[in-house]
Amino acid sequence: MEYLLSNRQVEAGARFAAISELFDAWTFRHMDDIGVAEGWRCWEVGAGGPSVPAWLAGRVGNSGRVLATDIDVSWLGDAPVEVRRHDIVRDEPPEGPFDLVHARLVLVHLADRDAALRTMVESLRPGGVLLVEDADPALQPLACPDERGPDERLANSVRRGFRKLLAERGADLAYGRRLPRLLREAGLTGVRADAYSPIAAPACGVLEAATIMQVRDRLIAGGHATSEEIDHLLAVIAEGGLDLTLAPLISAWGRVPAE
Repeated sequence: MEYLLSNRQVEAGARFAAISELFDAWTFRHMDDIGVAEGWRCWEVGAGGPSVPAWLAGRVGNSGRVLATDIDVSWLGDAPVEVRRHDIVRDEPPEGPFDLVHARLVLVHLADRDAALRTMVESLRPGGVLLVEDADPALQPLACPDERGPDERLANSVRRGFRKLLAERGADLAYGRRLPRLLREAGLTGVRADAYSPIAAPACGVLEAATIMQVRDRLIAGGHATSEEIDHLLAVIAEGGLDLTLAPLISAWGRVPAE
């Protein structure tokens, strides 16, 4: 089934930039704590934009390896890493093994996310680390938790419509909270998890507007909003008049047992 937020759309660039601004520091903190270092072999799954692969390349140095894969690699042209078109569900896994496998905001969208998770675990060396970061829209479903007026109510209504579109395409809107258990069931040890949810950051508005524009026609066709409502909401977001937030990003990590 086609991914709802296609990388082929022009708004994808704005989405990737906003995601980078919102979440890169959080992701890099986890990679620091994991101990990513010179010589590590890393696989970035569903990379999207170049920011995480580029950071990994700087950390592992010339003696390491960073492979960035996606079903659409058109936004990875500037990343100083090995880039490969790859479908984590359908294609054979790349040659490994890897010291780190990382995926951010990928598995939640896949209908066969269990198979993808197995592939990622099986690609790790003994002692290697899997870091998965995914949203949990059901845990905090609102665009504007402070629903004080009609604009906030409209933003929340459009967000509900977007969630319905995601669910229709096989997304698991409660996936993030399951990650610690899934990593343990996959045989990983030392599993830990935490969550991050930005509130009222400017990049939240950029991301919300880009997402709405990408699915505008589907929102209208599904009866989730009218064209006039979407135009009004985009104008309010552009004016900075809403305190927009996102579903929490839950990060979970664990190690393959050493031999």
